[in-house]
Amino acid sequence: MSKDDTSDASAFDALMAEVMAGATRFGHREHVHLTWLAVRHCGVPAAVGLVSDGIQRTARYARAPQKYHATISRAWVELVGYHVAESGDSDFPAFADHHSALLDKRLLTRFYRPATLASMRARTGWAEPDLAPFPWQDAARQHSGQKEVQ
Repeated sequence: MSKDDTSDASAFDALMAEVMAGATRFGHREHVHLTWLAVRHCGVPAAVGLVSDGIQRTARYARAPQKYHATISRAWVELVGYHVAESGDSDFPAFADHHSALLDKRLLTRFYRPATLASMRARTGWAEPDLAPFPWQDAARQHSGQKEVQ
């Protein structure tokens, strides 16, 4: 384990401890809370790695490495990050109230077909949404379409 891996593991463990200080179990809301903290702590790109590595490490420790899913982990970090960027909420309960759709663990089914998420490519790497674009992708497409029309 490199020095960066150790510091990332420590950062993940600290964020996890903060989330679990007020929780009785680690459910979906706690996953979103952890992701919210990670995005606010280090930004979306670094949070993708921090959260993904931490969850993967936790799954291996629990002897359930098959539970880690690369696309789902990254997609959730990017979704939470998008809403953090547009939100001025400085505490998680306010953020969760304003973005309650993030508390629906089935949210990714708006963007992905079940077969896509079940694929080995999605489990081990990245798969683009195939039902609907993420909000920031849709905005970028609309923006580029307006430029072409003008």
